[in-house]
Amino acid sequence: MHDPRLLRDDVELLRDGMRRRQKLDALAPAIERGVALDRERRVMIQAVEERKAARNAASQEVARRKRAGEDASELIAQGRALGEEVTRLEGELAVTADELAALLLELPNVTLPDVPAGDETQNVVVRSWGTPRDATAVRPHWEIAAALGMLDPERAAKVSGSGFVVYRGVGARLVRALMNFFIDVHVREHGYEEVWAPALVNRATMTGTGQLPKFADDAYKIEGDELYLIPTAEVPVTNLYRDEILETDALPKGFVAYTPCFRREAGSAGKDTRGILRSHQFDKVELVRYVEPEQSDVELDRLTGHAETLLQRLDIPYRVKLLAAGDTGFSSAKTYDLEAWAPGVGAWLEVSSCSVFTDFQARRANIRYRPAKGEKPRFVHTLNGSGLAFPRTIACILEHHQREDGTVDVPGALRPYLGMERLG
Repeated sequence: MHDPRLLRDDVELLRDGMRRRQKLDALAPAIERGVALDRERRVMIQAVEERKAARNAASQEVARRKRAGEDASELIAQGRALGEEVTRLEGELAVTADELAALLLELPNVTLPDVPAGDETQNVVVRSWGTPRDATAVRPHWEIAAALGMLDPERAAKVSGSGFVVYRGVGARLVRALMNFFIDVHVREHGYEEVWAPALVNRATMTGTGQLPKFADDAYKIEGDELYLIPTAEVPVTNLYRDEILETDALPKGFVAYTPCFRREAGSAGKDTRGILRSHQFDKVELVRYVEPEQSDVELDRLTGHAETLLQRLDIPYRVKLLAAGDTGFSSAKTYDLEAWAPGVGAWLEVSSCSVFTDFQARRANIRYRPAKGEKPRFVHTLNGSGLAFPRTIACILEHHQREDGTVDVPGALRPYLGMERLG
């Protein structure tokens, strides 16, 4: 949630941020309403404080008169009236503050100055790695997977419906191998702490990372329990220190977690219906970092590099794309997408999205640190990125490393985990 001071002291910064996202026209009424609510809130706070001060002064005068044996009935009535006025104003203040808080939860983060303005056409490829394989005579991953008995889409549809996947045999082994490989690299080489997190979280947790209230339609909710299936491990892991204050020597903190991820994908019907590129449940290893604000730019580059390492070890060509403001996610201030080349479908597929959120999530979740003993706590900056998402990584492995005879070479780094050099 934004600091209300943005609406007071830096409202032009907020307007410019929404303009760069190409959302100013849609959000201008909300911003203006927020400015008005913040003004009302501050006026009410002042009024409450003034009446409390008057009530206290009256109480002191009543006590003095009673000690002197003087009549204080008029002051007692005045104090009672002031108390009633304070109660009324505090009730109105609570309503105004709640409306302002709800409004701020609906406003996206302001992107950083080096993020290009505009929509997805303004995205910038900042670097690439590897040589993309020619798409000629390359079979799509679903054909290779079917021939190798890795997937069972018919039975997945029978037990769960459309948009679900059953991995079988070597397909299931590949999923498990990727999980262990990804986590081992991030823990042993990149210094992350491994976390095994719940797949069900409460409303406060979903709100903390920005999934609620904006994206309620994309979430699977457990009716009656106010619990939600997580769309990514970012949600529970970022919230581990919600409403806590860390000491500065605890930063930076890095966490890595594998979880299944659940997304309704509202509005995406008909997209990527073949294969495993889009589903309601998928597997992913996620990286989450807490850092001091001054280090968040450097930390974003570090986190992105950690995700890139895995693609290089898997020998999958990829490119790093800086997203324009209009294509940047709701909570993010800056995002790099890692897109891997899938020659069978002839497309660059997003396998990781690495973002810095500045203090946007930390404000919503109230995650702070104390810079030094005795100093006022500050909000941490949070970052996260996929390291990596499984389905599209598997698709790229099958398509990029397939051989003419229909078998697939297993990348060298993955062979100790999978226990074989070739699929098929």
